[in-house]
Amino acid sequence: MIIKNRGATINPEGRFEKQQYEVFDDGWYAEEEKALPSLETILLPEKAKTIITRNDTPDIGFDQSINPYRGCEHGCVYCYARPSHAYMNLSPGLDFETKIFYKVDAAILLEAEINKPKYECQPIMLGANTDPYQPLEKQLKITRQLLEILNTYNHPVGIITKSNMIERDMDILSDMAKRNLVNVAISITTLSNPLKLILEPRTSGPRARLRTVQKLREATIPVRVMLAPIIPMINDMELEKILQLSHDAGALHASYVLIRLPHEVKAIFKDWLINHFPDRAEHVMSIIRQMRGGKEYDATFGSRMRGEGPFAEFLEKRFRIACKRYKLNENRSSRLDLTSFKKRSASKQLSLFD
Repeated sequence: MIIKNRGATINPEGRFEKQQYEVFDDGWYAEEEKALPSLETILLPEKAKTIITRNDTPDIGFDQSINPYRGCEHGCVYCYARPSHAYMNLSPGLDFETKIFYKVDAAILLEAEINKPKYECQPIMLGANTDPYQPLEKQLKITRQLLEILNTYNHPVGIITKSNMIERDMDILSDMAKRNLVNVAISITTLSNPLKLILEPRTSGPRARLRTVQKLREATIPVRVMLAPIIPMINDMELEKILQLSHDAGALHASYVLIRLPHEVKAIFKDWLINHFPDRAEHVMSIIRQMRGGKEYDATFGSRMRGEGPFAEFLEKRFRIACKRYKLNENRSSRLDLTSFKKRSASKQLSLFD
């Protein structure tokens, strides 16, 4: 079942549900299903108690993150964050794209948390799980409010996004960049518009993202390009061209991540493959299994981002050679400044209770 402007083709129950349902096609409504209308997005406010998520994962380059939204309207079929919707008794499939929770008091919670006496400043990553610049951000502006707080307190931040909406906040980002408080990663998965429309339907187009890289670079905002994810036989053939155009746009650094299929994402991705690439679906999954030690997913730290085996080694070599050719990653990214961060003074904290 293909629904316009949505990535997932199924809406399976989450792994914690006691009952599972199987859809059976008896052929009666085949023509009607081809023309199913677009699904509307439902906004759900979430009253969070804390806003900063902490991790000690050895293969992730940050300790703190904030996700303003739970679920993502971008609809990337491969998204490793999809299984988180199961904790809300919702499907990681179409529910993940259409039922979006937003943190109502995100900025207030952030300001309170970074002013706690025991808080130690470390860079906060926006977009580690779901995109902070998904379409709903245009009206809700939660990400912008968070950036305003971080800018006020000289707190370093990293951002990962697939959206050119980040250009809206270049006034804040430029200001923070002058004090070495921000870096940005723009994720570019494909240069093909037809592939983008079925793989990550509500993201910005590939050319728009390259223009965003250029604009950030011109504003002296540190920017890297992420090829995430690399999918064998779907977009891996674009690796060198993406890196070339990223260099031409002004990126100085690049990285890549192999497709990850944890929990329910496996079924969602396989159904997507069968619907859109029936001629190569099994071949794609065969290569993925070869890169995962015979499994469809292996969560082992260190190898989960890159995979293993001949195909993974060849992919890594192609990436390294292309980066050298296009002068990417020649210098290490500079560390963000932690020394400028200043908490609210004790007198101001007390005045809140006057």
